Amino acid sequence: MRVSRFEVSANYLILAVFALIVLGPLGLILSLALGPQSASVGREGRVFHWENFADAWQIGRFGQYMMTSVTVAVIVVVTSVTVSILAGYALGTMRFRGATFFFYLFLVGIMVPTEAFLVPLYFDLRMLGLTNTLWGVALPQIAMSIAFGTYWMRTYFRSASRSMMDAARLDGAGSMRILWQILVPNARPAVTTLVLLVFLWTWNEFLIPLVMSPSGSVRTAPLGLAFFQGQYTQGTALLAAGAVMVALPVVVLYIFLQRHFLRGMLEGVSPH
Repeated sequence: MRVSRFEVSANYLILAVFALIVLGPLGLILSLALGPQSASVGREGRVFHWENFADAWQIGRFGQYMMTSVTVAVIVVVTSVTVSILAGYALGTMRFRGATFFFYLFLVGIMVPTEAFLVPLYFDLRMLGLTNTLWGVALPQIAMSIAFGTYWMRTYFRSASRSMMDAARLDGAGSMRILWQILVPNARPAVTTLVLLVFLWTWNEFLIPLVMSPSGSVRTAPLGLAFFQGQYTQGTALLAAGAVMVALPVVVLYIFLQRHFLRGMLEGVSPH
């Protein structure tokens, strides 16, 4: 069917409007981050003030906070994705007693909001001596990520080729070999999408590090940015520079993985 020039122009116009809505705030924050810290500094005649990033990094101690965020994110992503693959494989390809019950149990983990269990969980972890530790911040996020990750990987494994798995079994392959050597390589888009989503949620998590580390010894980058705003400075230039640095890892990771992410989103949401 031939599309008229008016329809093409209208489509591009709508896309341009939505692009401005999404990219406009990002451009504003970036312009503030590169702007002068005060009117007196702006008289120097420089267009871009890259020193804002160095000043925000030093004053806000973002080096320490970014390292904490990276450590927590690596722990959460590696653990939750590995467990989600194993659980999704079991629930998606195997038939055993209690499979439906366990699947709905994982769904409950998706539906319950963080605020509903955070306070009792804090007292449980404090009794175990895990508050103000990396594990106290990481374990709750691992549990929440596994709930979604199991549902996500189960959906993908249910669509896997049964004939391919049966042929592998006839050749003498066991369950773990079928999973890691046959299914997981083919599930790369779904796994990549899960990695990106879990990393995004973990990196942006604010409430759990705030509650599970009351002393501030395990302070992640978003939490450090909030304290930077309230404790160190009210200058918009340094705050914007800090916000850009906190958001940059997620943006860079998405740029590198966007092709697999989009493919995984399109393939992983199909009902089976």
